[in-house]
Amino acid sequence: MPTHYFSTNQPQKWHALQLQRHLQISPLNLAMDDDGSNPSPPYDLVILGASGFTGKYVVREALKFLNSPSSPLKSFAVAGRNHSKLLDTLKWAAKPNSPPPSIAILTADTADPVSLRMLCSQTRLVLNCVGPFRLHGGPVVAACVQAGCDYLDICGEPEFMERMEYSYHDQAVETGSLVVSACGFDSVPAELGWMFNSKQWVYPAVPNRIEAYLSLESDKNIVGNFGTYESAVLGVAHMDKLIELRRSRPSRSKPKIPGPYPHKGPLIDYQKEFDLWVIKLPSADTAVVSRTLAMLTKHPNGFPGCYESDGQIEKRKKFWSMVNPAHFGLKMGSECLIGVFRFIVLGLFVGLLGRSSVGRWLLLNFPSFFSLGWFNKKGPSEDEVASASFKMWFVGRGYSDLRTLTNVGDKEVDAEIITRIMGPDAGYLATPIILLQCALIVLGQRDSLPKGGVLTPGIVFGPMDLQERLQQNGISFDVISRRIGSTR
Repeated sequence: MPTHYFSTNQPQKWHALQLQRHLQISPLNLAMDDDGSNPSPPYDLVILGASGFTGKYVVREALKFLNSPSSPLKSFAVAGRNHSKLLDTLKWAAKPNSPPPSIAILTADTADPVSLRMLCSQTRLVLNCVGPFRLHGGPVVAACVQAGCDYLDICGEPEFMERMEYSYHDQAVETGSLVVSACGFDSVPAELGWMFNSKQWVYPAVPNRIEAYLSLESDKNIVGNFGTYESAVLGVAHMDKLIELRRSRPSRSKPKIPGPYPHKGPLIDYQKEFDLWVIKLPSADTAVVSRTLAMLTKHPNGFPGCYESDGQIEKRKKFWSMVNPAHFGLKMGSECLIGVFRFIVLGLFVGLLGRSSVGRWLLLNFPSFFSLGWFNKKGPSEDEVASASFKMWFVGRGYSDLRTLTNVGDKEVDAEIITRIMGPDAGYLATPIILLQCALIVLGQRDSLPKGGVLTPGIVFGPMDLQERLQQNGISFDVISRRIGSTR
């Protein structure tokens, strides 16, 4: 079993209890608090994979809220395989100050179930930053579900997310473990973005489709996380497993959306509203939004919280009554046509080579060549991260008056609402902001969240105050234009 490093201020009573559990010894009186209840875990959250490219930025973001006024985050630990790298991460994240001495360093390995069980037994919440998740995420989810602690990650891999739902949802409900993937740039902006746009449609106006257009911008070269690139390559390699998984399950419920199914449209398109050339690419965002919509068809008022007050119940029901279902899709954009062709070339390389072992070896060993410089194993510099930003437009198109429609299929859309989300670098700044705000909601408002289960971020955090929290931390939501009753 790997060595575990603990801070000196951890409750000895708690560690005695955990030792008894792992040795399968019946709990003694020392395992109880003075009031007869089990002691709380020593950490509010543990950041697993803290020394990774994104993990270190998550640590830096967590330090902003540790013991700050009104913050529920009073203690946390960092975890991973290498103690010295984790120590370096803490020093980097805390500079120019020294790391708080209360932060513990825990050694755990996703290939070691015992270390993961021990890790999960010491915390209320695990933030998992270890990817690719198809390779490393399953054991962490399993350990969290077994221990009954909550779990958030920054995954953008549909096959992993849907497999976790298939494998662990019922058990997570039973143990009270809330498991939510895609709590980063994948896929919270997409989920909150389509909700924000759909809520602008006031009856009798209704949307038919909401299309998202994403632009990644920087004054310097845009360099992506190698883990994101690796996940995409492995996703293509295992696409048949995702198809097999979906075929093995009952079809998801589909919401009733006014109007016909949108046409696919051209492969490449120009959006003059925001001066972007765009192309539709496979996206985890679309899969996650689709899962949320399917859940809402069975639970139109969302999922009840563990111990909601009457006011919280009313707030949740009101929120979901304002969210209009709509077809959703996402397209990547570039200010120049050459940028779109770079997307196409990257997609062709990954699509053609990702299905063979030799092709994957080439893709993963020469990422800069095959991604045309967008990805490398070193990752971006701090200056490159600071210079990057994202813009995400949501174009909702639908009908100005549902009451006047007799045959919607023959009716052209005559209304449009455009909204936008903007923020800092998607992978290294926006993702930690989003993940930490989700974590603070879990820690501070757990009674208002579902008891447990493998759910989407939209279902869990939609009716909470996540949008307001993101706006207070540098991610903006704006209504750009409304055209109701103007045929397009």
